[in-house]
Amino acid sequence: MLQTLISEANSRDPDLAPDLLIVVAARAEHDAVVKPLRAIPNNAQTILLVQSGVGKSSAATATAATLAQNRFRIVLNAGIAGALPLAGEKVCRVGDVVLGSRSVFADEGIREPGGFRTCEQMGFPVTTSGMAVPGDAEMLKALKNIADHTGPIATVSTCSGTDGAAVEIARRTGAIAEAMEGAAVGLAAERAGARFAELRVISNLTGDRHEQDWDLPGSLARLGEVTAEAAARLLPA
Repeated sequence: MLQTLISEANSRDPDLAPDLLIVVAARAEHDAVVKPLRAIPNNAQTILLVQSGVGKSSAATATAATLAQNRFRIVLNAGIAGALPLAGEKVCRVGDVVLGSRSVFADEGIREPGGFRTCEQMGFPVTTSGMAVPGDAEMLKALKNIADHTGPIATVSTCSGTDGAAVEIARRTGAIAEAMEGAAVGLAAERAGARFAELRVISNLTGDRHEQDWDLPGSLARLGEVTAEAAARLLPA
């Protein structure tokens, strides 16, 4: 886990929680957002950037450990994502910004001959609302205008590298994009009493690997821009 302090309030009531925790998964995402974040004119609030590592386990433990040290008011999970199909069509293009209306645990459950059943359907809900962590209403309102799409984002352990897998995840969860950390970050934030939202830039299309479109450099550059803009909107002067 890598922690980078972006800015820190000069004076603060010790009884108040720090302001904004931003969680990214990979070093490439960290490096893409750190410079734009430091360029935000207003640094009167505390902003901490944490690189958690890839996947749900790393994301949940890094977020929980950070929140145990300082109970941040706001948690933003930012990163890249794959676009999921909807009714056979790709609704998001590479480079689009996606805001998560909810972050869905997409593959916790059991795969049976008759299909997939979630933990909730088995009687073991993962979150207080079943299998998803909803984005905070105030955060979604603040960030809506910087996103090209707002909708569910699936959190997966195994990415959809076939058309069948991508269609199945999309149909079952209603998600328009998939990544590997959002719901885990959201659950840790929820349990710590912090507000949460997930913000992603589409780096690739899901489905058969040999037919996927990718633009990793472009999506990372856009991620830096949109994360800095999100931070400025969440922590107004």
